[in-house]
Amino acid sequence: MPIFVDSPLAREATEVFRRHPECFDRETYRLFIDQKDDPFGFYRLTYVGSAEESKQLNDLKYPAIIISASGMAEGGRILHHLRNNIGDPRNLVLLVGYAAVDTLARRIMDGEKRIRIFGEEHEVRCRVKTMDVFSAHADKDDLLKYARFIKPDKLRQIFLVHGEPDEAVPLRDALKSSGYGSVEYPALGETYEV
Repeated sequence: MPIFVDSPLAREATEVFRRHPECFDRETYRLFIDQKDDPFGFYRLTYVGSAEESKQLNDLKYPAIIISASGMAEGGRILHHLRNNIGDPRNLVLLVGYAAVDTLARRIMDGEKRIRIFGEEHEVRCRVKTMDVFSAHADKDDLLKYARFIKPDKLRQIFLVHGEPDEAVPLRDALKSSGYGSVEYPALGETYEV
C-alpha cells in the first residue's frame, strides 16, 4: 500500500535531518548510515511537494495511507483530506497525539457525527481511531522528575501556563505536595508581579 507524507513542514524538516547525518547520535548513525538504509523513506513512501500533488491524492482509486500534519486539524492540507474522505465509511481517520478541547480533531475524537470544514457541514461516516502515544510534551511524571533537579527552596515561583485544567491542576497540587511552595495556574487575565 503506498504511503504519502503530505506536509510541507514535515518534508522540509526531514530534508534537514537527511542532509545532516553528522548530527545523529552514535546509535542512530549506526542504524541509519552504517546499514545503508534510508531512515526517512522506502520504496512505497512518497513525500508530497506541491499543493497540486496534494490535490491529486483526492482522486486516488486504490487504498493508500496519507500522513498529513496538524494534530489538531485546524489548518493546512489535513483539512482538504478530511473534507474529501471523512464521509466515506471505507476510510479510517487515525488521529495521533493530543488534541485540545474545541479543536476539529478533538470533536472528531469525541465522536461528533457532523462537523464543519471550510464552512461546510460534513457527516462523519468514516471509522475514527486515536493513538495518544506520540507527543512532544512531557507528562505529569516527567515534569515532576524535571522539577526535582531544582530544590524547592531555590524556586520562588512556578507558573503553569500551558495545558488544560484537568491536567494542570493535579500537576500544581503534586508540585505543592513535593515542597514547591508557590505554584500557580493563572486564570485568563490574571496578573502577577514577578
